[in-house]
Amino acid sequence: YRALSRRLACGDVEGRLEAIFGRVRAIQVKSGRFDMLLCVGNFFSSTSEAEWAEYRSGAKKAPIATYVLGANSQDTLSYFPEAGGCELAENLTYLGRRGVFSSCSGLQIAYLSGTEAQQQPAPSHSFSTKDVAELKSSLLAAPGFRGVDILLTSPWPRDVGAYGNSTGEIDTKKRGSGLVSDLAASLKPRYHFAALEKAYYERLPYRNHVVLQESPQHVTRFIALADVGNAGKKKYLYAFSIVPMSSMDPAELVKQPQDVTENPYRKLRKEAPPKSKAPLSAEEEPPCQFFFDLNKHQGKKRPSDGRERGDSQPKQAKKPPQPTGPCWFCLASPEVEKHLVVSIGTHCYLALAKGGLTPDHVLILPIGHYQSVVDLSSEVLEEVTKYKAALKEFFRSKGKRYVLFERNYRSQHLQLQVIPVPLDRCTSEDVKEAFITQAQEQQMELVEIPEHSDIAQV
Repeated sequence: YRALSRRLACGDVEGRLEAIFGRVRAIQVKSGRFDMLLCVGNFFSSTSEAEWAEYRSGAKKAPIATYVLGANSQDTLSYFPEAGGCELAENLTYLGRRGVFSSCSGLQIAYLSGTEAQQQPAPSHSFSTKDVAELKSSLLAAPGFRGVDILLTSPWPRDVGAYGNSTGEIDTKKRGSGLVSDLAASLKPRYHFAALEKAYYERLPYRNHVVLQESPQHVTRFIALADVGNAGKKKYLYAFSIVPMSSMDPAELVKQPQDVTENPYRKLRKEAPPKSKAPLSAEEEPPCQFFFDLNKHQGKKRPSDGRERGDSQPKQAKKPPQPTGPCWFCLASPEVEKHLVVSIGTHCYLALAKGGLTPDHVLILPIGHYQSVVDLSSEVLEEVTKYKAALKEFFRSKGKRYVLFERNYRSQHLQLQVIPVPLDRCTSEDVKEAFITQAQEQQMELVEIPEHSDIAQV
C-alpha cells in the first residue's frame, strides 16, 4: 500500500525529553524513518523545566513530528497555554483537550486529554461526560462512520481486561476510566493507546460486532505503555505500521485474527446494571439462555387447546404422548440403563450420562415421555426446578457451578444435560463466549433469549 505509514507511540515521558528523543533517534538510525510520535500519559512533570527550556527556545529540536496529550494534574497545566491545542515548540504539538486529527495520508486520530473528572465542574486537567458525548457525536454523525484508526487517551479504559489476557497487577475492574471505555466502545479504534499505570499491557485484539447478529467489523488492539526510562525496563515505546481505514479493502479490514476475543465493553454497551463485587457470587450472575431453532423455516403455530400462558385450565391434565418406538430414557422401558440412575422423584429422575463430558455429568429426565421442556406439565416442571436447585447446591459445595442445556435434536425424550465447571475459572460470560465461538465455527445460528423469558413463548 502506498498509504502505509510507520508510527511510534509512547507512554509517560514525565519530562525526560532527552531520554525519549535519544531513543527515537537511535531507532530511526537502525530501522529507518517514522512519520510521527504519539505521546499519551504525562508528557511533562513538575520538574521538567530545565530540559524543556532548551526545546522551547529552539536550542534543541525533536527528531520527529511529536503530538502530545494535555495535563493530567494541576502541576503541569502551565505547560499547555491554549486549551484548544497549539505548537509548543518546533516539531512538538499539543493536540488539545479533545478532538480528531487527520494526517495527510488520511489517518484519523481521535484524542481525549486529561483524567476523568471526580467533581463538577470538571477542573482544567479533567474530562467530563459532556466532553466524551461531544467527541462521540462529532464523529458518529458522519455518514458511513465505521470507526477511527487510532484513539489516544491517558487513562486506561475501565474493564479492558475482561475476556482478555492477564493485565498483571492492574485490576481493570477498579482502575481506569468508565468514560474512556464508553468512548472506545463507540469510536471502535483500530489502535487504542493509554498510559498512567506505569505498566506495559498489550491486550488480545477484540471484536467490535456481536457475533451472528451484526456483520463483521474490524478489531481493536489496546496497548498500554509504561513510563520512559523506568527501572523495570517495561516497554514504553511501540512501533506499528498502519494503512488508513479509508484506503483499505473492506474485506481485508474486517478480517478476524485467530486470537480475537469478545468485546470487553459489551456489558457497558447494553447498559447493564453493575455486577456484584462478591468473588464467588454464582447465584448473582445473569444466566445466559440460547435457543437453536431447528424449525425456523416451517412457520410457527399459535398455541391452542388451553395451552396459552395464564389459561385457567390446569396444565397437568394433559397426558404425555406415547413413544413412537423404543425409548432409551423412559424409566419404565427395558432399554433404560438403570445402573446409571442416581435419584428417582415423583415425576423426574436423575441419571449419570452414559458418555459424560466430565465424570459428574448428569441428566435430569422426566419419568414420562415428554419431548421438550415446552411440553412439560406444571408439576413435572416444578420437580425439574427442584432438581436443578439441588444440583446447584451440591456442585457449589464441590467448588463448581453447572452449565445446563436441553438436547432436543433427533430425540424423542427430553434430556437436560447438566455439566459442572470450576466456579473460580468459569463465569457466565466465559461460558457464553464458548457457546458463541463454537456455534460460529459450526455455522449454527444461536438466538439469545432475554433473561427471565419463557422458552415456550419462543
